[in-house]
Amino acid sequence: MIVVHSKQELAEQIAEWRLHDEHVALVPTMGSLHAGHVALVDLAREHAERVVVSIFVNPTQFGDGEDFDDYPRTLERDKRLLKKTTADLIFAPDVKTMYPFGLEMATSVSVPRLTENFCGASRPGHFDGVTTVVARLFTLVLPDVAVFGQKDYQQQLVIRHMTEDLNFPIKIITGETVRADDGLALSSRNSYLSGEERAAAPVLYETLCSTGQELQNGRRNFAELEADALERLGNAGFEVDYYSIRRALNMEIPDRDCDDLVVLAAARLGATRLIDNIVVTT
Repeated sequence: MIVVHSKQELAEQIAEWRLHDEHVALVPTMGSLHAGHVALVDLAREHAERVVVSIFVNPTQFGDGEDFDDYPRTLERDKRLLKKTTADLIFAPDVKTMYPFGLEMATSVSVPRLTENFCGASRPGHFDGVTTVVARLFTLVLPDVAVFGQKDYQQQLVIRHMTEDLNFPIKIITGETVRADDGLALSSRNSYLSGEERAAAPVLYETLCSTGQELQNGRRNFAELEADALERLGNAGFEVDYYSIRRALNMEIPDRDCDDLVVLAAARLGATRLIDNIVVTT
């Protein structure tokens, strides 16, 4: 497996693969890799002969008071993990490589409306940082395919919109959420949880599943279902940011006849913010 840090090294390797008519898949990450990322690499391999994993803790998607300085940076461990996968190349740039004119002079890519609620409302500017860095990775790697996880449901919708709107010739693929045995969605931030918080954390997924079952059973009072979930999570010690039933296609408010739904949640246990979702077809 190859590890590169510069644009030139990356471009030279991509050009060599292209000479052999090989397709390229990109898996963008911020490192601190776990089994969920490995599953995305495996999915990427199904769609391309070559897989690039980017590792970059992107400062523009962190707001004031968020955990940019504390976010785990484990490049050496990540390299060892990826050597056991089907990844071909790690692209691990520094901030200067990704933002050559500095953060204050960086060109920004912004998607309206889709970024204005849920995580976008809770973390102002977050999605502008995500779309900006992903657009830069797209122009550097020039992938045929890019793979993102369903756990960040709003993010993958935003990236799909950006990709289509800017005419990037890239297929966006969403990989299923990978979970611990007790249902907790795998996340690099799970390491922040205390022992007691980790024991309570699976209640978030259990609550989503309960709502999903009610929807499949024909219950259609969405506001009532959301209120029930808020009460359950509050009793379990969560400070809920949002819990909402929306159209899976675009996260708009559904009517009672909508068959394809997503139940979205974000909540804090102590200082740790957890997000999760399930897609429900009724």
